[in-house]
Amino acid sequence: MFRSALVAICSSGSSSSGASRKALLRRPAWTFSLWPFAVQPSPPAPPPSRRARRGSASLSCAASLALHAPKPPLKEAPLRPLVTSMGRLSRALLREYGRFMDDLRIYVKGGTGGMGHPRLGGEGGKGGDVWLVAQKKMTLKRLKDRFPSKRFVAGAGANSSLATLKGTKGKDCEVKVPQGISVTRDDGKVIGELDRAEDRLLVARGGVGGCMATNFLPSRGQRLMIHLDLKLIADVGLVGFPNAGKSSLLTKISHATPQIADYAFTTIKPELGTVKYADFKQITVADLPGLIEGAHANKGRGHKFLKHVERTKQLLFVVDVAGFQLSPTSPFRTAFETVILLAKELELYKEELRTKSSLLAVNKMDLPNAREKLNELMEQLRSPQDYMHTLPKNMIPEVIVNFKEIIPISAHSGEGIEELIMCLRKVLDEESEKKIEDHQNQQLRAMRSSEI
Repeated sequence: MFRSALVAICSSGSSSSGASRKALLRRPAWTFSLWPFAVQPSPPAPPPSRRARRGSASLSCAASLALHAPKPPLKEAPLRPLVTSMGRLSRALLREYGRFMDDLRIYVKGGTGGMGHPRLGGEGGKGGDVWLVAQKKMTLKRLKDRFPSKRFVAGAGANSSLATLKGTKGKDCEVKVPQGISVTRDDGKVIGELDRAEDRLLVARGGVGGCMATNFLPSRGQRLMIHLDLKLIADVGLVGFPNAGKSSLLTKISHATPQIADYAFTTIKPELGTVKYADFKQITVADLPGLIEGAHANKGRGHKFLKHVERTKQLLFVVDVAGFQLSPTSPFRTAFETVILLAKELELYKEELRTKSSLLAVNKMDLPNAREKLNELMEQLRSPQDYMHTLPKNMIPEVIVNFKEIIPISAHSGEGIEELIMCLRKVLDEESEKKIEDHQNQQLRAMRSSEI
C-alpha cells in the first residue's frame, strides 16, 4: 500500500506542470508527510559548496535561509598573557640549569665474572669495571636527570665454552661527571679526584672469571655507594658577607649575569664568570653565596659554600665600606670587623686557606662619607693588633690575613674596577711564576740526591 501510494505521487509529480514542481521543491523538507504513514523528518540539506555552478538544483527554503543568514561574530579566544609563555620558558630553564647541584650519591657495581669450564680447564671472562670520566660541559644535575635510578652496573664476563675457552671481558661502564669532582665512599674514605677533562677514575672493579684457582667459579664485582662532591675550579674566589656587592662586581668584571638585588642572600648558588684581557689571557672568577657568622660550623649551609673556596688559586675579600648587619637583631659589624670575621671563618673551616694569596676589595665607595670610612679601615689594617682588644676572643684569628693589594672600588659606578682587574692578573702571574720556580728547584734537588 505504501509502495503504491509513493509510486502514485511520483507519477503525478512527473505529469504536473513546472510551476507545481517548483512549488513542491520550495516546500520545506520537514513539512512533507504522507497519510496515513508519517515520514520521519529529514535533516536539512547541507549548504552547497563554493564550487557549485549557478542554475543547478534549487535549494530548499531552510537551506537558503541558512546560506544567506548573517554569520554570527566569532568569539575571540582569550589571549594568554606573555607571562604565561615566559613562565613556561622560565620553568624549562629552571629545570635545566636553575637547580644547581654540587653533591650526588650513586650506586656502582662491577660486573660478575664468567663461569669457567672444569672439564677443559677454560677460564671465564672478567667482569666489566665502572669508571668515572670527567667532561667539561657535564653537570651533576644532568647526570641525575639522565639516570634517575642513580645505579651504574658494568657488564658480566662471558662464560667459557667449547668454542672459546677463554671468556671475553664484560663491558665497562663509563659514568660522565663534571670536572672538579671529589669521590668518597660512605665511610668517608677518599677514592680520588677528577680535576681535568678526560681524567678517569676506577671506582668499582669487575669480578674474576672462573678458573682453576677458584674451582672454576666466578666472583662478584665490587658494589658500593659513592659520593660525588663538586668543588668549583676557579682562579679567583669572591668571599664576603651577604649584600657586599659580590654579584655586582662579577657582572662588572666579566660577562656573567648573576641575580642582583638590594637584599641579602640574593646569590643562592655559585656563579662563574670569565675575565678576558687584551692579550687573550682569561681568568675565571667564582661568586660564592654570602657567608654568615658560624659558617665554619655549617651555619647557613656554610660547608656547602666554603668547599668551593678550596680549589681557587686566589681569594678576593669583598667588604662593604659602611659595614654589615645581617638583621635588626644581629650586631652591627664595621668593615674592619667584617675582614677579621671572614678570616676567622676560613681559618676554622680549613687551616690551609690561610696560606692562599688574598686581595681586599672595599666596595660601595660611591656612598656618602665612604672616603672617611676607607681611611679608618686602612689605618686599622696597618696595625691590626692595636685594635684586636676591642673584639671578642672568638672573633680573633690565629693568623692575620696579609693582603697583597687593597683596592677601593664601586661596583655601581665602576670606580677602581680596571685597577682591580689588573691586580688580579698581576698576583696570579706572580703565583704561577713562583710555582714554576719551586718545581724547578725541586727537580734540581732530586737530581743532586740521585747523583750522590
